[in-house]
Amino acid sequence: MSGTQDSCAGLPALAPPDPQGLTSPGSHSFPARGPDLCLSRLSSMQAFLFLVRLVGLLSLTSRFLVTERLVGLQVRGSNFTLGNTPFLILSGTIHYFRVPRDYWKDSLLKLKACGFNTVTTHVPWNLHEPRRGHFHYRGNLDLLAFISLASEVDLWVILCVGPYVGSDLDLGGLPSWLLEDSHMKLRTTHKGFTAAVNRYFDDLIPRIRGFQFQEEGPIIAVQMENEYGSYNLDKRYMLYIKNVSGPGDGWLECVDSPPLQGPGPVMMMVYTARSLDGWGSFRNTLDLHMLMASVREMLQLRFSLNFYMFHGGTNFGFMGGAAFRGHRLPMVTSYDYGALLTEDGDPTPEYLAFQEFFRPAAGAPWLPLPSLQEPVRSTGPLSMEQLSVNEGSGQSAGYILYETVITRGGVLNSDGHVKDRGQVFLDNKYIGVLDDAHQKLTLPNDRYKEFLTLRILVENQGRLASGTSMNQERKGLTGNIYLNGSPLRKFRIYSLEMQNKFIQRKLPNIWKPSFLHTEGPAFFLALLRVGSHPKDTFMSLQGWTKGVVFINGQNLGRYWNLGPQETLYVPGPWLKPGLNEVTSFSAPLPAPGRARLTLPGLGRACVSGASLPLHRSSCLRSSSPPW
Repeated sequence: MSGTQDSCAGLPALAPPDPQGLTSPGSHSFPARGPDLCLSRLSSMQAFLFLVRLVGLLSLTSRFLVTERLVGLQVRGSNFTLGNTPFLILSGTIHYFRVPRDYWKDSLLKLKACGFNTVTTHVPWNLHEPRRGHFHYRGNLDLLAFISLASEVDLWVILCVGPYVGSDLDLGGLPSWLLEDSHMKLRTTHKGFTAAVNRYFDDLIPRIRGFQFQEEGPIIAVQMENEYGSYNLDKRYMLYIKNVSGPGDGWLECVDSPPLQGPGPVMMMVYTARSLDGWGSFRNTLDLHMLMASVREMLQLRFSLNFYMFHGGTNFGFMGGAAFRGHRLPMVTSYDYGALLTEDGDPTPEYLAFQEFFRPAAGAPWLPLPSLQEPVRSTGPLSMEQLSVNEGSGQSAGYILYETVITRGGVLNSDGHVKDRGQVFLDNKYIGVLDDAHQKLTLPNDRYKEFLTLRILVENQGRLASGTSMNQERKGLTGNIYLNGSPLRKFRIYSLEMQNKFIQRKLPNIWKPSFLHTEGPAFFLALLRVGSHPKDTFMSLQGWTKGVVFINGQNLGRYWNLGPQETLYVPGPWLKPGLNEVTSFSAPLPAPGRARLTLPGLGRACVSGASLPLHRSSCLRSSSPPW
């Protein structure tokens, strides 16, 4: 393992993940770390880390995870705790100033979809104060907007504020105007340097204070300085940095590197796959197998980690610095750095490997959407038309979900009562389809379970438009369903009519990034960027099996890979300049690795999972329906 910054920053390393690398906080206690784990695995260059005492939760979707709001990130024995809950930090570095602002959210969503729970970013003093006393936090330097976006997509934030951040920036992120003083001694208690640092922090700290834990913000830690062990020109300097960071405010707590003897969690603050590239040198490469072996070992040892870089981006303008490796080595413009996303934001094979490693073993849970109405409870099945919805008018179109509990498997017989197509799930496992041509299915037994949940998702594929049979065109389950000859009873019935108002209920507020294998039918959301004069176009649904697509709440209609139709018409007036929401309800889910939505002339709009090549317009998220 290698790194350009502090590898062991003294952060607590939480409860270990489950065998599949779950990122959720646990509640177990674990034995203390051995005496030489940090020494044998981590760089000797260590900086003080100042932990924000009051760390914020990110969005309504995760507030239930942290109940204690007065205590931020702390060390408890061999664990980190956040809000008094054991917490494992899985972080990746994204530099907002190296990624175009329009792509910030895209990169953050991909970080989340990869299984990370935290984003780390550095604050370059030289870019924010290019001239003495002139501070800039606008455009691509809008630090607060970046932190807010991280909160919006449900990520914690570790903020590295310097004053020296390194990060392969010109002068390590220190303003060059400091060198106007011919006696300047950078990163020391030299009066000229400390006076400038004081002014900088006086401007910066009030800006970020509102993003601390107690203020409902996402920042869980603030790192002061960087790699001072390799510089170390002034023994008083780190004490000065501790005191100047916010004296009397009470929101920063100094945590030195933990002792090598005794308990204490470990944070690998900079784990990197390879080094930077310089002009005229050979391109650095990485070994995926070595990378994953190291990450697996760190998690087994209960190390929290920060991957540097998750998305490296670009040294725009003249921000790149130089290194000295026996000779001066100026940085190339790309800051690809062996990141999990390419310079332009596409996932790498390493990204997919990390995602597979971090993702939960059981796939996405079947959780109810809070915005849905309460289910209708009925002794026997009710058809769409019989449901007590829409002020007694029943359900007209869309899907309807039937849920009941059984005690054993056997032969499920629809007796011709499924209208028109029903997908059958047993304890979230897909069993098969019931329709006019397939009226029986075999349900397996599970000797370890006393009760099994049976769900049937029925699609209304359209009522007859003519003929005398129109009188019998009721949809859903129009009569009894039999298991081993006995009719099933005690149903919970959910209406999924999917009118425009349903799709416009701000469902994304409860959606999560899509993982590699999502169990069961699901809603998918993508953000499509369109130019100033939208025109008519067609949407290709390559790899998607069956479902319905909405754009900005407007229902484009059904799609089905049976053909012959392969595209959906998108009227120009339904598009708007800037970002457009593309929502798909997919039942069944598209096949992993193949599904994408493409609009000719507009580029790829959305893909089915993070295993696919996510492009800039994707911002992919999904939400499981109520079964």
